[in-house]
Amino acid sequence: MRLDSAQLNAFATVIDEGSFERAAAVLHVTRSAVSQRVKLLEERVGQVLVRRATPCTPTEAGQALYRHAREVALSETDALATIGGGQHTSTRLAIGVNADSLATWFPHAMAQAAEGQSITFDIHVEDQDHSANLLREGRVMAAVTADPQPVQGCKVLPLGTLRYRALASPAFMQRYFSQGVTAAALATAPMLVFNRKDALQARFVGRITRRKLTPPVHWLPEANAFVMATRAGLGWGMTPDPMVQHDLEAGTLVELLPGKPVDVPLYWQSWRLNVQALHHMTEAVQRAAGLTLLR
Repeated sequence: MRLDSAQLNAFATVIDEGSFERAAAVLHVTRSAVSQRVKLLEERVGQVLVRRATPCTPTEAGQALYRHAREVALSETDALATIGGGQHTSTRLAIGVNADSLATWFPHAMAQAAEGQSITFDIHVEDQDHSANLLREGRVMAAVTADPQPVQGCKVLPLGTLRYRALASPAFMQRYFSQGVTAAALATAPMLVFNRKDALQARFVGRITRRKLTPPVHWLPEANAFVMATRAGLGWGMTPDPMVQHDLEAGTLVELLPGKPVDVPLYWQSWRLNVQALHHMTEAVQRAAGLTLLR
């Protein structure tokens, strides 16, 4: 069964943009034209491919077809660049990255990969324990992840370890932990958590107390604001070393328990495609990670 390239591209663009209206604007056609192409593609494969919601997302059948569409587009762009026919075509790389990597070392990898290359990025921020799901769904072609098990069709490279420490301001320590970092103190001290997928604080508490505690929680889903809130004394939280080295040296942040870090090994998973843009990105990620992460 052969698939119509215009229909396939319309479907993939709807998923990329999250709506039929934005896809139409990108493709320079009407919304009804995009809708018709997607409908014809669904009729062709005999399955619903798009969940018509806000944003539009692929169904289970759509996930496999979306990945196929993006693999085709990536290979075509690479082939055009190789023969000199794609001088004005950028290769779009959709990548999943955890927020702390994005706030520290990952932008250096992006800049290195794009240097001298016609590459654009579509970054999806996702917790390192869940970013492999973006690969399974076909939403990204590479991801920084804590999962060492390769997603089907992907290869895995170890990057190093991102070390986290439980930190608080000196005033916060005096207020809540003057009698020590005990289970009773941890149960009452406000805790900063990035989002509902962030398990680092709970992992630290469980390791120290062997108990599951329910302290007051501030949800703060932005990496730099998370550090600022910790520094301001709003709560304690797990923060990666590269973001707080100056604070630790200056004493504006201190460890709850020195010598009790939580180490998170990180991996680079990417599609098994022999295309130059993805190859350049993989090399850049390895170099940038090597300068920041622990071996």
